[in-house]
Amino acid sequence: MTDALSRLLETRDWLMADGATGTNLFNMGLESGNAPEFWNVDHPDRIKKLYQYAVDAGSDIFLTNSFGGNASRLKLHGAENRARELSRISAELGREVADAAGRPVVVAGSVGPTGEIFAPMGPLTHAAAVEIFHEQAEGLKEGGADVLWLETISAPEEYKAAAEAFALAGMPWCGTMSFDTAGRTMMGVTSAQMVDMVENLPNPPIAFGANCGVGASDLLRTVLGFAAQGTERPIIAKGNAGIPKYHDGHIHYDGTPELMAEYAVLARDAGATIIGGCCGTMPEHLAAMHEALTTRPRGPRPTLEQITETLGAFSSASDGTGDAPAPARRSRRRRG
Repeated sequence: MTDALSRLLETRDWLMADGATGTNLFNMGLESGNAPEFWNVDHPDRIKKLYQYAVDAGSDIFLTNSFGGNASRLKLHGAENRARELSRISAELGREVADAAGRPVVVAGSVGPTGEIFAPMGPLTHAAAVEIFHEQAEGLKEGGADVLWLETISAPEEYKAAAEAFALAGMPWCGTMSFDTAGRTMMGVTSAQMVDMVENLPNPPIAFGANCGVGASDLLRTVLGFAAQGTERPIIAKGNAGIPKYHDGHIHYDGTPELMAEYAVLARDAGATIIGGCCGTMPEHLAAMHEALTTRPRGPRPTLEQITETLGAFSSASDGTGDAPAPARRSRRRRG
């Protein structure tokens, strides 16, 4: 039986994913330092509202509130034994919202990094990582997730461990990495290296790509890097809504709905099939993105100059692959 995401991909030449989880939950009252996953039990109405935001804005896919729901991350809150439960409930709530949407909407079980460094540099072994990811995958599967969605990964070892765990769970999956260090992931992976890794996995994802990072311009440069490798696998682009700025004790992203609409169209034209937002992306951003994708015709693949003219300068002169420097440099800002 074909999975829900693959069925949608067969009938559409682009799909829209959702926006930010953390940004929207903070606006609902989540306090910094608290685990958002606890809200699956304590405030299920707010989590369903988060999912509904995406559906109402036109998203075809939304991610569950389970990004930090693995045992390694939950251990920081003394809740490592709740990983399967909290992940299951996040998907159950998503299933309720998706099933009531009146159109096909994919519930994607969000799986974030463990937060640990792999051996020999750190304590995390491959076997332990597979076990951690497998437990969460089983919870999301029990809750009714259509696919698993690995995101914000830096280390290739972690990506491979998750792929193995998802095979054990018998679940289709997608997986993105975060290219936030001069065109590479924090662990040095380039866009070309990610394509090579993905295509050689025993259990490859349905779609792969990039999320988060340092801004929409940088993310689209990475998408162009993926497309340049000639991959036929659908590419995911899930960029932040501008650049984070600290104001009155809170992190704000400076991307407007109009800017994110431009980003969405450029992402599609650059080669992305699944397009969404990450940090700072609110319902109003998603609505503008959906309108632009629906009403604006597909154009030629954008150049680096067109990307920077439309979305702003890159954060680094290189995309990490040794190509000629890209135009315009701005100072590096860490994401919030």
